[in-house]
Amino acid sequence: MPFETAVVRAAPAGYATPLLAIAVARGGAPPSLGELDTGTGGALARLFEAGDFSGKRDETAVIYPGGPAARVLLVGMGKAEEVTPAGLRRAAALAGKRARSLGVPNAAFHLPAEARGGVSVATAAQMIAEGLAQGVWQYTEMKRPPEERRPVLERVELLLADQSEAAVAGHRIGAALGAGQTLARSIQVLPGNVCTPSYVAGAAQELATRHGFEITGRDRAEIAREKLGGLLAVAQGSAEEPRFIALEYHGADGAPVVLVGKGVTFDTGGISIKPAQNMEDMKYDMSGAAAVLGTFEVLGRLKPPVHVVGLIPSTENMPSGTAIKPGDVITSHLGKTIEVINTDAEGRLILCDALSWARRYHPACVLDIATLTGAIVVALGHTAAGIMGTDDALIEEVRAAGERSGERVWPLPLWDEYRDLMKSEIADVKNSGGRPAGSISAGWFLREFVEGYPWAHLDIAGTAYTDREDPTRVKGPTGMGVRLFSEFVLARAGNGKQGGAKGVDGKSVKGER
Repeated sequence: MPFETAVVRAAPAGYATPLLAIAVARGGAPPSLGELDTGTGGALARLFEAGDFSGKRDETAVIYPGGPAARVLLVGMGKAEEVTPAGLRRAAALAGKRARSLGVPNAAFHLPAEARGGVSVATAAQMIAEGLAQGVWQYTEMKRPPEERRPVLERVELLLADQSEAAVAGHRIGAALGAGQTLARSIQVLPGNVCTPSYVAGAAQELATRHGFEITGRDRAEIAREKLGGLLAVAQGSAEEPRFIALEYHGADGAPVVLVGKGVTFDTGGISIKPAQNMEDMKYDMSGAAAVLGTFEVLGRLKPPVHVVGLIPSTENMPSGTAIKPGDVITSHLGKTIEVINTDAEGRLILCDALSWARRYHPACVLDIATLTGAIVVALGHTAAGIMGTDDALIEEVRAAGERSGERVWPLPLWDEYRDLMKSEIADVKNSGGRPAGSISAGWFLREFVEGYPWAHLDIAGTAYTDREDPTRVKGPTGMGVRLFSEFVLARAGNGKQGGAKGVDGKSVKGER
């Protein structure tokens, strides 16, 4: 069964559950937990008094009180005055991950008032729902089931003494964001022999059917007919059919926000082949596409008053006798010719066609997201994505959405001097400017195909997946971009650019239709 959360009007004391997780700040047992502590025979107070648990960030402790709650899990958040929405999301993720490892089928989560700091009830409910979904996620479908099967965590209830309208609204947003991120991660993690371009198209079709989106999926013949030359060139080395997918959500009239996601389902580098070491991670080269699909899951659940289009060019990048070669010249959808210097710079070739295609929607803005360059990892590590674009106000709007969502981005310049890196002697532009400023030159290449709308590009090569486990998540896909895009789109719905309702931050959004 899929994981879910729910808001329940109940106090933690006397609540029957296999596991009661409580987020606490430093400074001793919260007074509001006095009745619960009495029910545990003073075990909570003794835990703090003995110094075995202090409430510092990421600290956990499990006690077995023998009461209605079979286990009590304490999760530390640090000093109460320093509690932030991101800290609440982190604590909930840690609780979710620990609850999953303990093998309970369901659990409850409680945030004492003393541990909320200055965070509103609505925002707290949203962050908890997001964090729990992040923490419980794991992918085991391709493994043989263990001989001793443990229960799978299916539901966590948020215990709120005051089940206010704001808390319910905040939880609804957080649960939708958690579901969108879960969808993205569950597609990202799939191996390349499963997650092909046609699989991505099928996932988009399932979303469209379930939520009532408009969808168009073009195959190789239609891609050729539409003169999507960049996508067609990258796909010509693979036996797998490419797809060009367009999803459309009509939550309001007016110019749409267009989201473009790179969908290279496996990237060998083509003729400019990658080293064998760690090439298996190139199944994550469709993480941009997964982010767009996850965002549409959020749109389908929340139904905000906004118009959104999602474009996904999807293909494999394979070496073969029919693959594009370094030195080839191809013609893009916009009509510009491209000299292919490096066939491993393929993501920009399929994105440039999608950016050109986006013109037909007369968009309010276009955001593209892609695991585009290894250079962005050198520049920003695994903490932030890079952002570039043509409109400073749009870049700041995306950056602010990244801060709210915890998926942070940092601007890089697209100064005219960098454009020289992409000059070709025989074509309008070349697809690689060499190692210096590799992320920026890739951004400038995309800029060549942007006409008539504000645009921003997000390079998530350093943040789309992780090769290490941390306290809040397992190794593998992160679902990067779903929360950021959702925050961006919901804020646009809330500030009147696309409608009259309010967006995230505990405010209301448009109800189900």
